[in-house]
Amino acid sequence: MTLALDPDLSAVVAEQPDPLLFATVSGAHLYGFPSRDSDVDLRGAHLLPLEALTGLREPEETRSRMWDRDGVEMDLVTHDLRKFARLMLRRNGYVLEQLTSPLVAHTTQTHAELVSLVPELLTRHHAHHYRGFAGTQWRLFESSGELKPLLYTYRALLTGIHLMRSGEVQAHLPTLVGEVAEAPARLPELVAAKTEAEHGRAEVDPEAVRAETEALHAVLDEAQAASGLPESVRVHDALHDLVVRVRLEHAQR
Repeated sequence: MTLALDPDLSAVVAEQPDPLLFATVSGAHLYGFPSRDSDVDLRGAHLLPLEALTGLREPEETRSRMWDRDGVEMDLVTHDLRKFARLMLRRNGYVLEQLTSPLVAHTTQTHAELVSLVPELLTRHHAHHYRGFAGTQWRLFESSGELKPLLYTYRALLTGIHLMRSGEVQAHLPTLVGEVAEAPARLPELVAAKTEAEHGRAEVDPEAVRAETEALHAVLDEAQAASGLPESVRVHDALHDLVVRVRLEHAQR
């Protein structure tokens, strides 16, 4: 789904000193449980000129821009293509979710080429990312009692389980509820409650949700053990060649 480019974002894209290769919506909007006052998290990649990577100055590999649109905070964070590609080669489900997000605000042919490599980047070790992220969010829930980190916990575990079983990156919680049989029945109700307030408290029995998340951790362990995904990425050279080609093509323009 390519979004109609917001006028504010159009201006930001035009103001970038170097080409923006893609920008997609991440965070709660991608996960399927934005609240009425949720920030809009835009993530993507830019392309530094060749001289920026060959001189003595430190390259600006990561850029961040924030602005306000009708009281909603907009946040655009991009990495240079080389840095983004290196992140892709790690067991980092977060950047693959950004890359494959169906909420596309800006795209190019390079974006499409990167997306085409995702199936060969996935490994069974991506389960570690989702296991670790779920653990971090669970600790936030325990300390705050807020619904947001609880939903992030469930979402991470279900994404990891689905990935291990299907080889597909799926970050949208309502979709995962329909595709992962072990998804707790309470999730649609929690998603509906999250739309009312970004930082509302979770009206749940802490021991009941603890038992559910522990059970999902066990399911993720089993799914990883049984997964048909490979042990390592299979497209390191192809990704290297893409980064070099795109950089040189832009240098010749």
